Amino acid sequence: MLKQFAFAVSLMALVGVATPISGFAQTASPNLQQTQRLNELLREGRKQVDAKAYARALEIYRQAAELDSKNPRIFSGIGYLEAVQGNYAAAASAYRQAIALDAKNADFHYALGYSLANLGDNEGAIAAYRASTQIAPRNLNAQYALGIVLSRTANHGEAEKVYRQIVALQPNSYQGYELLGGALIQQGRFREALEPLQNAAKLAPRQGSVQVQLGAAWIGMGDLTNGLEAFRRASEIEPRNALIQLQIGRILRAKERWDEALAAYRRAAALQSNLTEAHLAMGEIHLIKQDYLAAIIAYRDYVAIAPNDPIGYYGLGKALAARDRTSEARTNLETARELYRRQGKQKEVQSIEKLLKELR
Repeated sequence: MLKQFAFAVSLMALVGVATPISGFAQTASPNLQQTQRLNELLREGRKQVDAKAYARALEIYRQAAELDSKNPRIFSGIGYLEAVQGNYAAAASAYRQAIALDAKNADFHYALGYSLANLGDNEGAIAAYRASTQIAPRNLNAQYALGIVLSRTANHGEAEKVYRQIVALQPNSYQGYELLGGALIQQGRFREALEPLQNAAKLAPRQGSVQVQLGAAWIGMGDLTNGLEAFRRASEIEPRNALIQLQIGRILRAKERWDEALAAYRRAAALQSNLTEAHLAMGEIHLIKQDYLAAIIAYRDYVAIAPNDPIGYYGLGKALAARDRTSEARTNLETARELYRRQGKQKEVQSIEKLLKELR
């Protein structure tokens, strides 16, 4: 979700480089000729930015920085041009220079946070985003970004506080409510999560992710019926989302509605063929239903995509044994035994050895 706010970074940076000429004229310059050269560079730099010739624009802004090393907007522009090319370390360095020259500019801190977040420096990003929100408390982009990085680092209580501020500032946007609900779910406060998520659903009735969060809250409360209803609404909104189908399968399986669960798992596997959980679940349900041929097919699909997981060979061995395909069953059970042995799971090894003896 952090990527949703990337456009705001580029816009802020462009504000800094798009209309800098009057600003530069106000800075100290040794002479008129130097000022004129600086303005020429900035005009040309802007043209190159508009043409998306970022490497050339960067060269030009670096020349401008040599002429006027005290103008933070130039370094902000350099930061943007580095970031747009994916050079986040260089972008962070440029934004730090801009901040050194103008520490009270919230946009500079925000852009630094964005660069650091893309470098995986979450703590640095949090500090930068906090600085931005302290300077400009109503800067929603910075508030959102701060909350998201706090959530990313499992600081869900701190993220909750940020999301509550967002909801207070932006009560008609579903995103703040959705993120607040998610933070509450992460803290195990499922009942409290319902209200903000229901608010989000009213504001964005066609937003699948909101229904997913609602489903998670209901399930966390032990209410599988309402949870299933929410996930089915999410499925109607996002019919090609395999993970939603997977969750529907889990709920139906927990309710022992085997045929419906199988249908959901089949849809999930059809949408994402390498979804191991779906294949494994189908195999296990077919075993419960004593449909051993279907179980064999499902387990073969599973071991094809998870060849190092013993549970697939174990299930396949049991299904083959039930079909009196003893030789094949032994081969798969022995493979499962060896894989469990490597994992140090002696209990499972003993269970397989008992089954192998019964096959003699």
